[in-house]
Amino acid sequence: MITKPDKNKTRKKRHARVRAKITGTEARPRLNIFRSSKHIYAQLINDTNGVTLVSASTLDKELNNDSTGNLEAAVKVGELVAKRAKEKGFTSVVFDRGGYLYHGRVKALADAARENGLEF
Repeated sequence: MITKPDKNKTRKKRHARVRAKITGTEARPRLNIFRSSKHIYAQLINDTNGVTLVSASTLDKELNNDSTGNLEAAVKVGELVAKRAKEKGFTSVVFDRGGYLYHGRVKALADAARENGLEF
């Protein structure tokens, strides 16, 4: 009998490999992405102190989304996290795709964050 691999388990293994190489600092925090089937979340994290500095998601009241699990919602979250990061004084970040492939919603969020002033 052939068993299908658990997609989330393999994603977590990929994420662990990426996290072994990158860390967020006070000057250059880590932009972490989490994607579920219904929502997408983004956080700026300082790993030296273990503190979340800025966060944005499709659950935020500022977005007022009817559709939350699509490309347009990811673009809005990318714009919002970049706006909040610039308000706190962060322009340069380290991108952490969370073990997800860099396409679709993850790519749309990253591109929107870049267009709105974040450098990575």
